[in-house]
Amino acid sequence: MSTLELLLDVVGVVTFFYFACLTPLSLFFTVVAWRAVMRSMHAQPHAAMDDAFASPLTPGISMLVPAYNEEAGIVEGVRSLVDIRYPRFEVIVVNDGSTDATLARLREEFDLVPAHRTLRGKLATKPVRGVYRSRRRRDFYVIDKQNGGKSDALNAGVDAAHYPYVCALDADGVIEGDALLRVAKPILDDPHHVVATGGTVRIANGCRIDHGRVVNQRLPKKRLVVLQVIEYFRIFLVGRVSGSALKSLLIISGAFGLFRRSLIEEVGGYSTETVGEDMELVLRLHRHLRHCDGAHRIEFVPEPVCWTEAPEDLRSLARQRRRGPGGRAASRGRHPPPIGQPRDGARGVVGLAVLVVVECLGAAHEGAGGSEEHPTELLGGLSLEYMVAFFALSGVLGVLLSVAALVLDEFSFRRYKRGRDVGRLVAYAVFETFGYRQLVAFWRTLAYFDLARGKKDWGRQRRHGIGDTGPATDGERNSAATESVL
Repeated sequence: MSTLELLLDVVGVVTFFYFACLTPLSLFFTVVAWRAVMRSMHAQPHAAMDDAFASPLTPGISMLVPAYNEEAGIVEGVRSLVDIRYPRFEVIVVNDGSTDATLARLREEFDLVPAHRTLRGKLATKPVRGVYRSRRRRDFYVIDKQNGGKSDALNAGVDAAHYPYVCALDADGVIEGDALLRVAKPILDDPHHVVATGGTVRIANGCRIDHGRVVNQRLPKKRLVVLQVIEYFRIFLVGRVSGSALKSLLIISGAFGLFRRSLIEEVGGYSTETVGEDMELVLRLHRHLRHCDGAHRIEFVPEPVCWTEAPEDLRSLARQRRRGPGGRAASRGRHPPPIGQPRDGARGVVGLAVLVVVECLGAAHEGAGGSEEHPTELLGGLSLEYMVAFFALSGVLGVLLSVAALVLDEFSFRRYKRGRDVGRLVAYAVFETFGYRQLVAFWRTLAYFDLARGKKDWGRQRRHGIGDTGPATDGERNSAATESVL
């Protein structure tokens, strides 16, 4: 047997092992996610959100928005924050050395004036050039600093935050009116053990936005963005929900995450040595708190939503997808899943399973379309029938898992009310499995080369501004207001 034949046989065995492990793991996560979402939906009528809003014991929250060249969507994003339904909060935008009109747009829209804001100095950051506050919104501030990257900008926001909890948000995001109250609910219910929470991120392209509120939720017209909508279903409604239910959540999205400020300071703030600052922080919090009482929890809450702009062209999407996996790999390298210690429990076991099956073997499997045996077939190593059956089974499983996530969303939250939109989602769930996933896997592979080269930066993205910001009809405003109350 030649070296090439031996290598291809090894790849075939690894692929089979990946598929054999992924199938039960994916089904298990999907079942866990369904049960968790159903429990959450049944508990909604008893959530007592009005009591939490009225209680003087509800802790204040500082919302942190790092911004680098975000002039296209920064105003709508801030509008969605300054009118949020929460008793005590402040909004801090950190302008991280933008070279466009980000600061000018904020100054014009919110009437910014120089202000004195003391930074505690607990976290080192690039020099701050100025601090501004709004004369129209009492609790809105802008920190203008030299460029240091997203983590550095977040650290500056944490250092300036007045309240005991901080919520990290993307500059191009729009959060729903009651999203902050809902994402904080687990902390309000158990402040001694729940140290961080995260909410759902959805794609705003195609939606109508009026004064910082999504008033009409529709699918985007561009095919590439619809494929990302399905991908987000799997990531958040299956991956994050099941991870939280199993007490093994290893990441909170940097686009919508709430943390106890003092703990961020204790672990040294966001790491500037990786582009995966969201996972890096969560892993360090797990490790830090494991040596304390070991009873802490980091939870995911599916109901609160942050709407964000998704890339509409392949080049921008490739940059985004290459940024994430490399950062996650670097974070896991610094903080491997804790295995073998009594306090680790499910978090360590599930973390290791995800690391080995999804991260290490996933890109290789999907990158070749789920059938790395094809080159071996050309050499006579495997039968054509086996190859076709294996590929078909892998593809059918992928479609079923995507459809299961889609059905879970429609059954639970019913965000897309037009039958046409739901039909498009089901159809695209098929195309997403054959082609799109392989393309994403290829970008994931390139991300590891970026990691080896030590590449880490924000990653420039083309911004068009989120959603359709035309004026909303009275019916759309009333529908949005009703959903916010519910």
